[in-house]
Amino acid sequence: MTVPDTLAFRAIDEAALNKVAAGLAAGLRDGGVLHLRGELGAGKTTFARALLGAMGVGARIKSPTYSLIESYVTGDLAVHHLDLYRIADPGELEWLGLADLTAGLHLLLVEWPERAARALPSPDLVVSLAHAGGKRDAVLAAGSPRGVDWLRRLRKGIGSGENASA
Repeated sequence: MTVPDTLAFRAIDEAALNKVAAGLAAGLRDGGVLHLRGELGAGKTTFARALLGAMGVGARIKSPTYSLIESYVTGDLAVHHLDLYRIADPGELEWLGLADLTAGLHLLLVEWPERAARALPSPDLVVSLAHAGGKRDAVLAAGSPRGVDWLRRLRKGIGSGENASA
């Protein structure tokens, strides 16, 4: 049996979106890169907060909209949540110290990754969120073998009860 490299959730509410994020969190302890895509208000920060909370981040989980980056530590893992909405040119990322952020065991959660062009590491997983009436559609697409493994674990952990399709 092959593992699909995408997993879609259609017309889910915020509680279900949080459940998807929490289900994904268990597999991220070895670090990696996760891109969060979607228009304003699609749920990128909501997803990141649920993910970080499920990973055991006990601190207040702030939106990095104005600071551009918020960093946390959970166990041996450094987690960096970036929001690149206000970035006008990928060259502006240089002062964020991306090389330092990706040293050692790390997880990068990046909102608006398209604003960074090729300045970011390739994603292991892309989470695309879209408005679906008062709910959300979420499509998770693996970008690496690690991402495929994350999707396999997520599918196993949540089953098919959340209106999921491969």
